[in-house]
Amino acid sequence: MSFHLSGENIRVRGAILKAQLRNMGGELVDAEINLDEFIGNNDGNFEWGGENFSQSAENISFSIEGGGEVPVLRADLRDCEGNYHHRDINLSERVENIDGRFEFLHWVYRNVRLGLLLSIQYQ
Repeated sequence: MSFHLSGENIRVRGAILKAQLRNMGGELVDAEINLDEFIGNNDGNFEWGGENFSQSAENISFSIEGGGEVPVLRADLRDCEGNYHHRDINLSERVENIDGRFEFLHWVYRNVRLGLLLSIQYQ
């Protein structure tokens, strides 16, 4: 389930994404996930499956854009030469609400035409 559509009070502090997410019973529960465990910085660009983006980032921010449809993480990321680049990443590409918990989807296949979503999660 899309975390930004099923959650409230969504925010980012450093690399920690926090919110109150709805569980299967409809209750709001506190949840958080460390984005440094799943997002890296590859020469000044966000990289899914990397680690520790915040170690080479400045001005980290979060907002929901596009009429409430897109949860965007923004930061100035340092490249290999020490220059900073303003970058963004759509967190809904890989972060979901699973029964009131943030979960990172390591692999995602989406077929928009058929409305299918297949994801594999590693524990």
